[in-house]
Amino acid sequence: MLKNKKVVVVLPAYNAARTLEQTYKEIPADIVDEVILVDDQSMDNTVEVAEKIGIKHIIKHQKNKGYGGNQKTCYSKALEIGADIVIMLHPDYQYTPLLIPAISNIIAGGVYKVVIASRILGKGALKGGMPVYKYISNRFLTLFQNIVMNQKLSEYHTGYRAFDKEVLNNIPFIYNSDDFIFDNQMIAQIFFAGYEIAEVTCPTKYFESASSINFKRSLKYGLGVLGVSINYFLNKIGVRHSKIFENIKSNPASVKKNAGRV
Repeated sequence: MLKNKKVVVVLPAYNAARTLEQTYKEIPADIVDEVILVDDQSMDNTVEVAEKIGIKHIIKHQKNKGYGGNQKTCYSKALEIGADIVIMLHPDYQYTPLLIPAISNIIAGGVYKVVIASRILGKGALKGGMPVYKYISNRFLTLFQNIVMNQKLSEYHTGYRAFDKEVLNNIPFIYNSDDFIFDNQMIAQIFFAGYEIAEVTCPTKYFESASSINFKRSLKYGLGVLGVSINYFLNKIGVRHSKIFENIKSNPASVKKNAGRV
């Protein structure tokens, strides 16, 4: 428990056997109450490793549901077991679990309800081995998104995120894509609800065992990001009414903050 809040780390896993134990050992047990691993039909022994190192909550998909589909299971299970703070961490050791205390305290202290770990705030991306074409596309897409969505994030594409349970209960993430664009749709939903997002600097590691998508999938993802941003804008101005933005409850703090504005 952290300030009387239950902290749950979710690990969306696919072929993570080589890096899972190293990732798990660095998760701070003095802060994190539960760890959930969802295996998306891995072709290696990810589940066996998870059982060996003592992960209590292990869910194995009977068929591959995709990166977004995996996260849907992760968040639903976290809420089911009573999580107050949910941290999504990739088990491929691309992101360090050592940032969990800092991330958790931001939410537990009531400063922000959403925190993402940015590879771009510092010089960690290129230094950690991010391919140059991915870095350039990351910067272009982020600029486009900030303009269209009227925000100021340093990046939208990190896979290291933390949420207050209120946020997960308020956004219909279950209607998002099962593919990689899920992450961007979640951020769009969070902004649509009026929440602000905090960022912390995060080093990253690119190596053979780290998960990554090829150029073709990256291109598809990039086009999807442009589509999400435009869809967000059209829903904001009331021209379109998309399912992923339906029935989103406004953040009470945001409503109060904007009530006095003219």
